[in-house]
Amino acid sequence: MLNGMAPRDVIGNIFIDMAKKNPDIVLVDADFGTASKIFDFKKHFPDRFIQVGIAEQNMMGIAAGLSTVGLIPFVSTVAVFCSRRACDQVTISIALSHTNVKILGVYAGLFVGKNGASHQSLEDISIMRALPNMVVLQPADAIETEQMLHFAAEYIGPMYIRIGRDPIKSYLPPDYKFQLGKSVTIKEGKDLTIFTYGDLVEETMKAAGLLSEDGIEARVINMSSIKPIDEEAIVKAAKETGTIVTIDNHNIYGGLGSAVAEVVTEKYPVKVKRIGVKDVFGKTGSNDEMKKYFGLRAIDMRNDILTFLKKS
Repeated sequence: MLNGMAPRDVIGNIFIDMAKKNPDIVLVDADFGTASKIFDFKKHFPDRFIQVGIAEQNMMGIAAGLSTVGLIPFVSTVAVFCSRRACDQVTISIALSHTNVKILGVYAGLFVGKNGASHQSLEDISIMRALPNMVVLQPADAIETEQMLHFAAEYIGPMYIRIGRDPIKSYLPPDYKFQLGKSVTIKEGKDLTIFTYGDLVEETMKAAGLLSEDGIEARVINMSSIKPIDEEAIVKAAKETGTIVTIDNHNIYGGLGSAVAEVVTEKYPVKVKRIGVKDVFGKTGSNDEMKKYFGLRAIDMRNDILTFLKKS
């Protein structure tokens, strides 16, 4: 039922189901509930829904305080506002203090409709990944979103979860279960390995299909746990396929590409190609226009990978 739905479209109902079973769950919103689809939670649990308005920095302090009395606060707003805007509050009140706060960064990466560069979070993974104690995740689809949020409610400690805006097809195995620090192979291949996550999984799988037509079989791995990262899978890919490509809905600096490259350089050096936003700010346009402009369509990925393989 969740296959093909947008992650943001399902989080409201997931929270309602979780809150029925766990009385400690509370939602803290920064006037974004309509877009993040969590307003229905307020109808069911009005005393467990806190609206702080457009005050993201204050929201982080409120959530940290709620966690000190045994509650499990999930805060929700635009990804760029809970990372770049509220960076100091997240650092001091949540990461340093190791408070049990779950941060949902909705409209993650480039795909924010036509809201433009001010709303595009191209640095959030880098910011959050650099904070000690902080877990960084992004589900590949609505199915993994459900599993990840249930895991987050049980996990003790700070967590940042990027939530995609648009519908995405599921490529996860039918028996898939989310595990922190573990990846999942969604396509086997022997010629190279592509690591990706979130709302670019679908384009990546299409790119892998195009590469198959070129006689190149790419292994595709969903790395939804960005921190902690699956070092074992990265080293295995390096040994078995010899070449690695990463695909980020994020700046190539500090995102998944950087995380994978760090492991490769220390554990098993091979060539790594990072595909993503090349150290520039975003633009205003539709999500399809963003994919074309920044080279994140399947055909663009395929062409970049072919060029990389020839040079290698």
